[in-house]
Amino acid sequence: MVMHSRQAPPAAAELRLKALFLAGLDGDARAYHAFLQALGAHLRAYLRKRLFRMPDDIEDIVQEVLIAVHNGRHTYLADQPLTAWTHAIARYKVTDFLRRRAQREALHDPLDDDADIFSESDEEAAMARRDVEKLLAGLPDRHRLPLVHVKLEGLSVTETAKLTGFSESAVKVGIHRGLKSLAAKMRGAS
Repeated sequence: MVMHSRQAPPAAAELRLKALFLAGLDGDARAYHAFLQALGAHLRAYLRKRLFRMPDDIEDIVQEVLIAVHNGRHTYLADQPLTAWTHAIARYKVTDFLRRRAQREALHDPLDDDADIFSESDEEAAMARRDVEKLLAGLPDRHRLPLVHVKLEGLSVTETAKLTGFSESAVKVGIHRGLKSLAAKMRGAS
């Protein structure tokens, strides 16, 4: 019987991967290299079925699984199916990946433009703005302008340098000295 599929049947894949892996564990470097290549292809297919909405992330996860398999190769029990062992590692790596991704994305949740997360009321926010403006007004332009443009308006150092005519180095120094001066003023006020 001739198989025309791109991938070997599961039993054949298990036998081939296991034979290469065990030979690699016995010191055959070529067999181990062939095992890693074959396992990588096997894992890509396995993960494509499960992560079809995240095709760009599959290769990163495959690499993490291959590293985990390599690092944990001494824990494999030869009487157990190799693909079940590697799939268990892959499931853990996918779970870790999704958890990290969810944590990163949670950091980027947009805030409502109207929401003032730092104050209880509009009056309190207005008072805080006046206090900040008053503190900044007491700084020389070389400190105040870099602070306002970079820290409050979110411009880059390069953009601020072009806007103010200061060098980029002067902008960085201005921010540092301005923050230091503000901290000193605030300590003196309390």
